[in-house]
Amino acid sequence: MAYTYVVSVATGTQGRSGTDNYISITLVGTEGCSQKTRLDKPKHDDFERGSVDSYPIKVQENLGELVLVKLEKKKYMAQDDWYCRYVSVRTPGGDSVEFPCYRWLVDDKEVVLRDGRAHLPQDDKTSPFKQLRQTELEMRRKAYRWMRWQPGFPMSIDAKRHQDLPRDIQFNSEKEVDFVLNYRKAIQNLLMNRFTCMFQSSWKDIAHFKKIFFSIKNPISGYVMQHWKEDFMFGYQFLNGCNPVLIQKISKLPDKFPVTNEMVAVSLERELTLEQEIKAGNIYMVDYEVLDGIKANDTDPKTPQYMTAAICLLYKNTQNEILPIAIQLGQIPGEDNPIFLPTDSEDDWLLAKMWVRSTDFQHHQTVTHLLRTHLISEMFAIAMFRQLPAVHPVFKLLIPHVHFTIAINTKAREQLICEHGLFDKANATGGGGHVELIQKTMKTLTFRSLCFPDMIKDHGMDSKQDVPNYFYRDDGYKVWKATKSFVSDVIGIYYSSDEEVQSDEEIQAFVQDVRDNGMKDFDHCGFPRSLESREELIEYLTIIVFTASAQHAAVNFGQFDWYSWIPNAPSTMRKPPPNRKGVANITLIMESLPDRGRSSWHLGAVWALSQYQKNELYLGMYPDEYFLEKPVIASMEKFRKNLAEISSGIKTRNQGLEMPYYNLSPDRIPNSVAV
Repeated sequence: MAYTYVVSVATGTQGRSGTDNYISITLVGTEGCSQKTRLDKPKHDDFERGSVDSYPIKVQENLGELVLVKLEKKKYMAQDDWYCRYVSVRTPGGDSVEFPCYRWLVDDKEVVLRDGRAHLPQDDKTSPFKQLRQTELEMRRKAYRWMRWQPGFPMSIDAKRHQDLPRDIQFNSEKEVDFVLNYRKAIQNLLMNRFTCMFQSSWKDIAHFKKIFFSIKNPISGYVMQHWKEDFMFGYQFLNGCNPVLIQKISKLPDKFPVTNEMVAVSLERELTLEQEIKAGNIYMVDYEVLDGIKANDTDPKTPQYMTAAICLLYKNTQNEILPIAIQLGQIPGEDNPIFLPTDSEDDWLLAKMWVRSTDFQHHQTVTHLLRTHLISEMFAIAMFRQLPAVHPVFKLLIPHVHFTIAINTKAREQLICEHGLFDKANATGGGGHVELIQKTMKTLTFRSLCFPDMIKDHGMDSKQDVPNYFYRDDGYKVWKATKSFVSDVIGIYYSSDEEVQSDEEIQAFVQDVRDNGMKDFDHCGFPRSLESREELIEYLTIIVFTASAQHAAVNFGQFDWYSWIPNAPSTMRKPPPNRKGVANITLIMESLPDRGRSSWHLGAVWALSQYQKNELYLGMYPDEYFLEKPVIASMEKFRKNLAEISSGIKTRNQGLEMPYYNLSPDRIPNSVAV
């Protein structure tokens, strides 16, 4: 008696995902397996981009429950890659069994696919399934190797060029992420070529920056341009700008920052002394100590560049605005390192604030953005590929949130942050300063600081009553809560007890690989070597998902808003910080700001980095069906509903604001670090 199985094979929709090569399939069930069958329709182009091709396969016996399919690609005339989305098999009894693939078949390659149900390693009791998991991981570990790109860095992928990466994690088109091409395109689109030609020519007046601004501003950047000199705008950016992670409430002033009550009394509005204001919880500080001693960019001997490690004292006034009340442009107090005050001359105070903004820019780009989202997410991604097979529920959960992360970082190391890369063209931390800064930061980085609620609480910024209008915190809490709830739902489906987490050797290997290899030589950072409970696993995975999605969105996509008006965020300073009061004037300010060429490169960079990808997938959008179980699908729908409610609430709040904050609106949060 013959049995007919109908096989449907879905080819990817991305460019060049189809193939003219031979594709064969073998069905494997609990009672037997089919012969290898070449899938081919006469006079028909099989496996075209975006197609779903169906084929009947006849066997002489019922195969039982289908558990595996083997796909094999063989060269026909010319070798080409093929992207398979999934295989679906309709059994003789009318049931449909799904086999997710979502990977490239390269050269003459065989891929063995499990059915779409997720399985923990302890669920696979029989030797063939155990061996299948092990074989997959052994192949992955050969392809995904650890490498330390620079001493003192977290480990990254062992690949010098994007094209050296495993095909499954490469961008569909390198041109889409070519930093050189994109920056030059940005400069052309922003009509800045004529300024690049006058590379080292200074602007004559701040108003002249409008020559490259009026055609490109948006509502937020326009508001920044109008108000950037004002103290409220300066303070607001510590809450809701590109780097909203440094401000912290203080319980006392450090000795290195000897601000006295007499210095700031005129700025205090509650008839309290500075010490009393500190005790009342109204004094905040931002300290860039980590930048102390970092070498400024020296790649252009004709134009010296400078950095400093500023300290800024901030005050919450009676209108709940956060205002600067004292600035010191270095870590060691003294006569040659004065404390600048709002009562100083207008130019002295403005130049001091510009130095803080430039310092904040350096910290943001290298520490908050590059290290704490890009490099950390890549480390988690590599360990995931090395230790979790595709059938593991945590692999299925995480794979959308590491999409293209390794690729974008490899491209950055190839073109952006490498020696003589684009980072050197406009940034004060170029020429190796960014490497020193990451090396120094890694000495104090902690795993707990990646946990959003802990980070906010450790800074004393967790009270909405004490610090209103901290939208980064408020929206971040909501997205963290929704993300953790989703992760908790998924983990609860597959793990019935803490003991099941403890006995999951793949999860434990994943966590250990992160600590022992990804964070090699950084035991002081406190990354766990094992997980003992479901709650620990849930928090660990929430950190990974949140860092790759929400945290990256919060510190990346507002760059054009806040940095396109260059005086508000100088990417470099061409004169040293003033060492006494009374020397600042418009001439010194303009000679300190970036020249025309560096302004153009800066604008091109922040424009390119702020762009969403074509066909971007936002948080909660999971078109690739890695999970097929109905409870997980229901959890995804619940997650999307929660995120939609958060987005709606943010939209309603923003309607009443002069400066809307949308960086953590879920409908603007991509799933992964991919730009």
